[in-house]
Amino acid sequence: MAFEDKRTWAEIDLARLDENYREIRRVLPQGCRFAGLCKANAYGHGAVQVARRLEALGAEYIAVSCYEEAVDLREAGVGSDILILAPSPVFLAENIARLGCTQTIGDLDAALGMSERLYGTGLTLRCHLKLETGMGRTGFRTGAEGELAQVLEALRLPGLEWTGVFTHFAVSDEPDSNFTQLQFERFVSAVRELEELSQRPLGIKHCANSGAVVNFRQTCLDMVRPGLLLYGLYPGAERGGLNLKPVMSVKTRVAEITHHRAGDTISYGRTFTCPRDMTIAVIPIGYADGLPRRLSGQFSVSVNGRRAPQVGTICMDMCMLDVSDMPSVRVGDIVTVFGDEPLAGELAEKAGTISYELLCAVSPRVPRVYLNE
Repeated sequence: MAFEDKRTWAEIDLARLDENYREIRRVLPQGCRFAGLCKANAYGHGAVQVARRLEALGAEYIAVSCYEEAVDLREAGVGSDILILAPSPVFLAENIARLGCTQTIGDLDAALGMSERLYGTGLTLRCHLKLETGMGRTGFRTGAEGELAQVLEALRLPGLEWTGVFTHFAVSDEPDSNFTQLQFERFVSAVRELEELSQRPLGIKHCANSGAVVNFRQTCLDMVRPGLLLYGLYPGAERGGLNLKPVMSVKTRVAEITHHRAGDTISYGRTFTCPRDMTIAVIPIGYADGLPRRLSGQFSVSVNGRRAPQVGTICMDMCMLDVSDMPSVRVGDIVTVFGDEPLAGELAEKAGTISYELLCAVSPRVPRVYLNE
């Protein structure tokens, strides 16, 4: 097996990625495009492998955060349209145009700077217009005095080809959020006004992220941008009629079994005292592998189909499990830290964070093993 020589590894099941993609497609409006999120190394799953798979499946766009991520995909042979979601420095305008990617622009200074950089090069940069509707992050502010006039100025600049317009929802994971509907109304109204004033279509309209695909399907316009859903997890409690499966499973193996008397203490800080004679399994995964130290003593893992609680402080390279009531556990037994059981969301909740962070935190030193390539 591909993991036999690994101390700790992450299994990435590409067949599940396929299934999740098709399941999401099933609930989208006819003709709705799909932008597969591959930023942050595809949420820790491996951007190149995931982008290649999405390209083969027929995703119309691959979305990344920055220029460097786009370069990695192009160098790996990914030929799909790549949308760079975050602002890029204006000095990269020529590079992005030559790369054949689409750049998000959300302020006039960036538009002016990129247009100036492209002047005289014969290059044209495809762009998506970013509108700020309530996320409080990037984009031309809708409803702000003078900002729509700035958009109209940006739309007339040479060297920039505007092929889409989008916004980003702040709380679409909350199904009862009136704010998401308000953001959507602001977006639709601003797009309508801009198209009327400019006398030109703005291209692909998109605003639905994972939460919106689940909870606000009326916002799935010309394209959607599901990230977490694609990887088989949900941004909130709702499922939206979707049946998805986790693509990543983080696994390790029992490295050593130790025996302790009542009163013995375990790990740094002596935060755990054995209440009885105990058997402890040491597993080689710690915070350097992406297991948050704040989870110490707060979660359990799966060993041979049974749950074993983690005890003591999580170390840089290892942590300890209570297997006192599991006499069959042996050195070399495989341990699932998260995957189908337990789910990443369970650990994230106990750590006071979100699944996104837990996936992205899986360290580069944890090798990815790809199944069903």
